[in-house]
Amino acid sequence: MLYVNGQWIESQSKQTFSVYNPANGEEIEQVADGNKEDVKAAIQAAKEAFRSWSRFTAYERSQYLYRAYELMIERKEELARLMTIEQGKPLKAARNEVQYAADFLQWYAEEAKRVYGETIPAPRRDQRFMVLRQPIGVVGAITPWNYPVSMITRKVAPAIAAGCTIVLKPAEQTPLCAREVFKVFADAKIPEGVVNLISTSNPAEIGTELIENPDVKKITFTGSTEVGKRIAEQAARHVKRVSMELGGHAPFIVYGDADPVHAAKGVALVKFLNTGQACISPNRIFVHRSIAEEFTSTLISRVKKLKAGNGLDDGISIGPLVDAAAVDKVDQQVRDAVAKGACAEAGGERLTGEGLDKGTYYAPTILSGVTKDMKIYREETFGPVAPIILFDSEEEVMEMANDTNYGLAAYVYTKDLSKAMNALEQLNFGIVGINDINPTAAAAPFGGMNESGLGREGGKEGIHEYLETKLAGFSI
Repeated sequence: MLYVNGQWIESQSKQTFSVYNPANGEEIEQVADGNKEDVKAAIQAAKEAFRSWSRFTAYERSQYLYRAYELMIERKEELARLMTIEQGKPLKAARNEVQYAADFLQWYAEEAKRVYGETIPAPRRDQRFMVLRQPIGVVGAITPWNYPVSMITRKVAPAIAAGCTIVLKPAEQTPLCAREVFKVFADAKIPEGVVNLISTSNPAEIGTELIENPDVKKITFTGSTEVGKRIAEQAARHVKRVSMELGGHAPFIVYGDADPVHAAKGVALVKFLNTGQACISPNRIFVHRSIAEEFTSTLISRVKKLKAGNGLDDGISIGPLVDAAAVDKVDQQVRDAVAKGACAEAGGERLTGEGLDKGTYYAPTILSGVTKDMKIYREETFGPVAPIILFDSEEEVMEMANDTNYGLAAYVYTKDLSKAMNALEQLNFGIVGINDINPTAAAAPFGGMNESGLGREGGKEGIHEYLETKLAGFSI
């Protein structure tokens, strides 16, 4: 079902499409297949709702977000189980994501009351300046499949906290998670038309309407850099505000003074989180030559203990990739690297047998001897492969780390404060974790430089993305 103007409805075409479990390839459910007419109706509903919603006080909007937060926490387990079935991540990771999603609702329930204006000294005695921050209007949102709950609240919460209304298109792989999140919004009694959901098997048609419809004032997108570029180009023709959270190619730098065992444990935890399907996942692991042997042996031993399978089963730490195309991409990168001289220290193949045949699984993989001429050195993997690259000096590793068009996340392990500070200042990335594999929170700004995106989500910066600045000049 679609959610438009406070009602659960079928698509005007009456068409549906199938949603599959990547762990076993089985169909989960048929969902409404929204089209251009459906999204037009949703945009119209959001436009009409904006007139009243934008006039609600910040305290009134805050209460709706608090109630949505409470409901999401109450439904954490059922949301997590659905996420594991539809997206594939292990149940523990799914529970963590639901909590992260709820955190955005709580944070922006609070930030709604902190949208401040200001007064500015004027050059004339008879003049006064006042600045207002006002909601931009109807927002078109497009969210990904890899974090199918938290990426929704990371956009919806600041948008409606600011006084905007929103039309959201979730990834076609995970519409069921989106539907359950919007049930939370509906049960929180958010007024009709403020939040609208259009699921579809034809994302290009819906995305084009969101971009070209003059009633949509802003586009917020999380997904690949390739698609993000096209959206930004199209939006520019309409001088439409955009926020983009795109791909990454994160370096993970382990200096010679770092504890190699501790660093290897950190890599194992963050690299294989969500089966490597995260935009901040390390893609290039730079290890100082002096500690490479101990680091690599520790990482191999930990990776070989990872168990792949259905995320609902106990002890599973590696779920399936999202689909067969994702498996092919990962396998091609690994084969290319091995053909050019890399060594697969662990994994390096698709996983079959023991109940894995019908799913889309790839073995957790470690590659040593990775060089610049390999695809994996340049391309985002989005899979469970850890490529190790050796370095000898700070200057060398900084040059290699910054040798990318991306600029989302980077990681540094060192005990030396000077090295840490120099790396923080020199790395051309929007997020840097210093001995920290999880440098994210609802209260912190998230976003990248270069081809990794525009704008920030989370923190106080997140709500600013949905506000216009209006200047008033008074002559008295």
